[in-house]
Amino acid sequence: MAAEYGGTVEQVHRAFSDEQYWLVRLQDSGADEAHLDDMVLDADGGVRVRTTQTLRSDRLPAVVTQFHRGDLSFVREETWTPVRDGQASAVVAGSIPGAPVALTGDLQLAPTGATSSRLAVQAAVEVRIPLVGGKIESFIGGQLVDLLIAEQRFTTVWISENC
Repeated sequence: MAAEYGGTVEQVHRAFSDEQYWLVRLQDSGADEAHLDDMVLDADGGVRVRTTQTLRSDRLPAVVTQFHRGDLSFVREETWTPVRDGQASAVVAGSIPGAPVALTGDLQLAPTGATSSRLAVQAAVEVRIPLVGGKIESFIGGQLVDLLIAEQRFTTVWISENC
């Protein structure tokens, strides 16, 4: 997957390093509850962010509620390198506490022009449930595409209003 940003690598990375950016982004995420659990800025410019987003059980599709009772929380952690040679990269990990689901991925943020950048995402979703795990993986994959688009739009607007 990939997303084009209306901002430079430095601007996007600066947004990812801003606590207020995360608080507003989470509030705008569409989740029923969203929390910035942890944010650590390294002295060299790296950043690690952990968030939890929760959807109420009545908003979950039947294929999910068959195997997960109650509200569904998704914990996500991104660890970004500092910007080096005009680029930055990150690893992302996600999980659903109490469910046999894991997400891992690599992110690469690179310039595409003087005032734009591109985030390339390689992610893998694994659902360890016999027979239906693939269906749930497909559902989560579709949600990831929607999430990437929403986060790209939010970030581009944030940069235009705050940088």
